Amino acid sequence: MPPPIRPATAADLPAINAIYNHYVLRSTCTYQLTPSTDAERRAWFARHGPAHPVTVAAEPGGGVLGWASLSPFLSRPAYRFTMEDSVYVHPDHLRRGIGRALLVDLLRRSDELGYASVIANISADQAPSIALHRELGFVEAGRLVKVGFKFERWLDIVFLQRRR
Repeated sequence: MPPPIRPATAADLPAINAIYNHYVLRSTCTYQLTPSTDAERRAWFARHGPAHPVTVAAEPGGGVLGWASLSPFLSRPAYRFTMEDSVYVHPDHLRRGIGRALLVDLLRRSDELGYASVIANISADQAPSIALHRELGFVEAGRLVKVGFKFERWLDIVFLQRRR
């Protein structure tokens, strides 16, 4: 049974940041090279809100198993109906349906908010993330080759799009 998903609060930010920073240091899930500080995470959270939800999958005791967010795809006003999704699961809780539950919930919220498209910007070597997005209706919309450099190697990104 998937864990309950709820809107994130400021109290969740340390756990959200810890999960994200795990991937910053160990994965190509993000092309960020240095861990986010607590201040950066608070500023990120402040830029979100009802129109750009941040959610968490919560353990019964309140711990955070994973998190997801909708963020503006690009800053120009003409893009206001297109969002970019982010989904990160605590490394101790992978392959338990948490990422799927977070993304399904995020897409429902996107539809309720009236967004036309959700874009996933995924490292081409992240096959499980690409597969999950495809299973939930995303289609490949483009690929950029050799645009990221992390862990001493060049990386490609795949853009996937889910339209309402």
